[in-house]
Amino acid sequence: MKLIIRWLVTSIALLIAAWLVPGIHVPQDSFVAFGAMALILGLVNAFIRPLLKVLSCPLIIVTLGLFVLVINGLTLMLASWIARHGFGIGFYVDGFWAAFFGALIVSVVSVILNTALNDEKS
Repeated sequence: MKLIIRWLVTSIALLIAAWLVPGIHVPQDSFVAFGAMALILGLVNAFIRPLLKVLSCPLIIVTLGLFVLVINGLTLMLASWIARHGFGIGFYVDGFWAAFFGALIVSVVSVILNTALNDEKS
């Protein structure tokens, strides 16, 4: 159940990011596209993001952790590329800055929604 809730939270966060960031486009505006993208983003975050963090550990230390924001943007771009080219899902990210701000919004919205849901359970 917890996995489904996290998937829904990520889907909603992607919907809000697509609504707020001008460089993120979803042509069909369907929740299926956001749900599939949330699944792909979760897999990229589970398998590729840890590798990127290990490889860029010196940069993360030098920038006091701010380079993790760049990694988040890159993972969103990669997930968008996999969604378009691998599965034909129309989730477009125009460039790095759109991915950067989109990933920032997804992170903030996910934290807020997860916190709200955990408070309701208590």
